[in-house]
Amino acid sequence: FLRGLETVADYDLENKRFVLNSPTLTSIKWWPGGLGKTSTHALVMAQLRIRGKILGPHMFLVQLRDMETHLPRTGITVGDIGPKMGFESIDNGFLLLNNVTIPREHMLMKHSEVTENGEYIQHGHSKKLTYGSMTYVRAGMVSGCGNAISRAVTIAVRYSAVRCQGHIDPK
Repeated sequence: FLRGLETVADYDLENKRFVLNSPTLTSIKWWPGGLGKTSTHALVMAQLRIRGKILGPHMFLVQLRDMETHLPRTGITVGDIGPKMGFESIDNGFLLLNNVTIPREHMLMKHSEVTENGEYIQHGHSKKLTYGSMTYVRAGMVSGCGNAISRAVTIAVRYSAVRCQGHIDPK
């Protein structure tokens, strides 16, 4: 559930940067496409926390890998989730963040922003908009799975209707 988002982005007032953490096993990002082996950057949804106060989920641009060596940056554990039935060509992965620092400017600040001195300013939008992007993608995944299973059931029913099992006596 979206309100239970556990990844946290703390604003570090001293260094004017965000520190991102996945503090629990359930906060690990799981299944994002392209993340396992190829992505160098990701948009990460995390709970914004300033001076200990949670201000809700916000998006952050995070560089995952070094641009020269393609190795994960310090504090980032990233990899492929392994075999995926029927989707072996898809590069789905996981992401664990451990004290990953990013510049303040890497928070997407169209609808809300954090100033250098840690002041949070919201630009007159509903917090429901923030949830919208996550729910839209998840609804699309469910819809796609429904379409795939309906095709599979159609094929199975048609095959079972014409298939003869055992020996048929022509008499």
